[in-house]
Amino acid sequence: MFATSIAGSLPKPEWLAETQKLWPQWKLEGDALRQAKADATLLWIKTQEDAGLDIIGDGEQARQHFVHGFLEQVEGIDFVNKVKMGIRNNRYKAMVPTVTGPLKLRDRVHGAEARFARAHTKRKLKITMPGPMTIIDTIADQHYGDRVKMAFAFAELLNKEARDLEKLGVDVIQFDEPAFNVYLKETVEWGVPALEKAAAGLKCTTAVHICYGYGIEANNKWKETLGESWRQYEETFPALDKSSLQQVSLECRNSHVPPELMKLLKTKTVLVGCIDVASDKIDTPEEVAATLKLATKFVDAERIQACTNCGMAPMTLATAYGKLRSLAQGAALARKTL
Repeated sequence: MFATSIAGSLPKPEWLAETQKLWPQWKLEGDALRQAKADATLLWIKTQEDAGLDIIGDGEQARQHFVHGFLEQVEGIDFVNKVKMGIRNNRYKAMVPTVTGPLKLRDRVHGAEARFARAHTKRKLKITMPGPMTIIDTIADQHYGDRVKMAFAFAELLNKEARDLEKLGVDVIQFDEPAFNVYLKETVEWGVPALEKAAAGLKCTTAVHICYGYGIEANNKWKETLGESWRQYEETFPALDKSSLQQVSLECRNSHVPPELMKLLKTKTVLVGCIDVASDKIDTPEEVAATLKLATKFVDAERIQACTNCGMAPMTLATAYGKLRSLAQGAALARKTL
């Protein structure tokens, strides 16, 4: 009950990349960069274990960005001539690569990180990848001319990668779909079916993470426009509950999401966001426990896990570690009191 894990990313050490940035530049090249990525991954594996987490992630230390880290190993994408594009319905703009031809995996994408992480922890291992809808919302298109067709093309590549990760001993494969909170009608119509294609045939645990974004200025300003009640989940959770995905990771702590919306996930394991990633204030174990206790009003405790609201890439290492410790301690406190 209340198993703990992170949603995805963790801060990169200053000797690896620029700090407190969502799109950091690497500080090394070649073999030195590869070794530094491995060192940072090992650092965070042991840090998560020390903090007391039950399910360990690689912290996405080998990726510059949670989406583009996958795209770098895909043929048919031009990374040289990037273009400026609006992301998440023009919430903010970013320089993105462009799809210029048929998509094909050049090689395995996250196999090296997964193999390395699997070799260095005996705990359950979770690897995250971007979902199809979020990918196509973070890349320009000069080939397909159809968002749905391109999403399903990426779903096929994601499925090939996921099957390989499963063979390497990954216990949980999570697809990140923040775009599901932006394009609500499209999520139901084709976003969830594309996600199911990405997860097709997997025997390991499958999850989808849907949040309101990293704790960056553009996302925080967008949240201010959503009013006092964020009900986006209300439109998408019924479709997700009918899907083949086994877990749903959601935002809860310090958000305006009505907690009763969790009731819509009648058949899923619910990863409750107990850590606020939009603030540098370290959540207390008592606050984490209170969030979990609130969730038990709407979801059976046996179906609840404790997680972070989103990734923590833009934070400092010290802040992230403090939040991880509180996550583990808060989950332990909740177990004792329920």
